[in-house]
Amino acid sequence: MTTEKKDRILVVDDEKHLLISLKDFLGYQGFDVIVARSGEEALKRCEQDAPDLIILDMSMPGMGGIGFLKHISDAQGKPRFPVIVLTARTHMQDFFSNLAVDGFMGKPCDEELLARKIREVLTEKRSRNVKNARQQKLVLLAEDDDHSQMGIRMALQRAGWQVELATSGPAILEKAVQCKPDILLIKEILPGLNGSSAVGLLAVMPSLKNVPILIYDEHENPTLKRKTEAMSSVKGIIPSNDPSVIVNALAELLDGSR
Repeated sequence: MTTEKKDRILVVDDEKHLLISLKDFLGYQGFDVIVARSGEEALKRCEQDAPDLIILDMSMPGMGGIGFLKHISDAQGKPRFPVIVLTARTHMQDFFSNLAVDGFMGKPCDEELLARKIREVLTEKRSRNVKNARQQKLVLLAEDDDHSQMGIRMALQRAGWQVELATSGPAILEKAVQCKPDILLIKEILPGLNGSSAVGLLAVMPSLKNVPILIYDEHENPTLKRKTEAMSSVKGIIPSNDPSVIVNALAELLDGSR
């Protein structure tokens, strides 16, 4: 039996009572909480434990919050981890406006509000990671109807994928060889050569036979399902040409395979 991995939160503050309080509260909220009482100790924790998010007090002895941020940031000043800053300063966002952090909380902080902010930041981080991964993926869309093609293409691009287009069965073969897509999204009924027939030809092409394929049709198509059962590259049949349904099916296949 497997258990879901908890998000790991590193709390960095020199106030011992605050560390105890936040560790207890955030642990109760379902997070895996580790603590550090200085920037120097926090650096070691980052290397050893790779936190998913850091809660950082800015006013600490030694290198302090600013020094710690510099150590974990890239050449453009962006921290390698999401960071929420804790500070007692009244106008904290104005004072720290030059820092590329993900949020600010006043001290003493509202723990419920902090937990909500942590979840928001982690959700945004995951969304960015998914979109960044998608931007590395090229989808070859085969659709001959201009209206449908535009709707599906725009939905795919909004979701973060790169898109190349083919408007006929023979064009699938030509475009696939040229652009080497990460996945093929093929309408079944196409001029020149139906989608499933094009898939049969792709299956004998060494450079393309392992590229995953989704075929879509306007309705349930038992004949298409039987025809593609033995085609290992076909990962699914989508009984719809609705852009949102197609995008969801593609996301389930690609995002789930990372």
